[in-house]
Amino acid sequence: MNDFLNQVWFENTVQSYIIVIAVILVMLAIKKYVAHYVADLLFLVIHQVWKDVDKASFRSLVAKPLSIFLFLFVTIVSLDKLTYPSFLNFKIYRIDFHGLLDTLGTIILIISFFRLIISIVNFVALILHRKAERTVDPTDDQLIIFFKEFFRVLIGLVGLLMILKYAFGYQISNLLTGLSIVGAAVALALRESLENLIASFIIFFDKPFHVGDVVKVNTFTGTVEKIGLRSVRIRTDQKTFITVPNKQMVDTIIDNLSMRTQRRADLKLEIGLSAKAEQLDKFVAEVRNIIKHDDVQNASAYLTDITPSSYMVAVEYYTGPITMTDFNNLKQQVNLRVLQLVHDLGMEIAGGSTDISIRPPNNT
Repeated sequence: MNDFLNQVWFENTVQSYIIVIAVILVMLAIKKYVAHYVADLLFLVIHQVWKDVDKASFRSLVAKPLSIFLFLFVTIVSLDKLTYPSFLNFKIYRIDFHGLLDTLGTIILIISFFRLIISIVNFVALILHRKAERTVDPTDDQLIIFFKEFFRVLIGLVGLLMILKYAFGYQISNLLTGLSIVGAAVALALRESLENLIASFIIFFDKPFHVGDVVKVNTFTGTVEKIGLRSVRIRTDQKTFITVPNKQMVDTIIDNLSMRTQRRADLKLEIGLSAKAEQLDKFVAEVRNIIKHDDVQNASAYLTDITPSSYMVAVEYYTGPITMTDFNNLKQQVNLRVLQLVHDLGMEIAGGSTDISIRPPNNT
């Protein structure tokens, strides 16, 4: 038996192959349990910061990428203990096969590790999002989404630098120096994109509007559906979908209709000159009674002007921030009652009736 185990196959003993395969198979069998155990240890650390952390949610997000990372780590370390056969010492485009395998293993290990880090970031974002849902201010939700994407991009860049350093042997310091020069040129070329990125920070911290607000931008009116790093996406009242650059959202005048405290309604009537002073006085008084409503907060009605063709009566009232449907229903109710009042008092709207008389020409 010992003779068989000591036999050399491809410059490695049979015993070495058996040990490596056994370690990989054992790790494949227990990776789920080991990942759950390590996830529980990480959970204890995170639980010290956030007491209401859901253990099941943490496991579901972290356990799978953690098990993959542990399995790949053990597999790569185990395979590295074997001696590569001499017939595999060939080069592929000036890269020897052994170095190529080491590079691929390092890349796979770094990617799996940073996938684990991103899963933890996603879990932290999930916890913060649940806390933000308990608050009234919707800005918290936007900031969590924004910084979640920001940190994911940042982690991806760090992972790329790690791959360049440990897999390809690049000196990051020299690379960063070169990137700073290139970055200045790229920054000039991407000036508009950088302006939009900076504008996104202004939007998040200045809070001129939130997701779900109805805003008016230039000639468009719609509901804000998403605030991104580059643009704001709005669903218009025509149900179209427009994308507005963040810089334009910051520089232009925005009317946030959702933040209005009142809605204003105006009614201007031109009463015919046949109306008497007593009728006009009673009409204005009755109109003031008509616009007394539970939803009306401030109201006024006055005879504002006398023209050669009519008497001008201006009615103005403000409601609370009711829905547009309720507001239109209230306006219709007021308008119909005012028209009925004009009829009941025997008055006429100026220009409502016109008499045309035809006279024969004078024969002289």
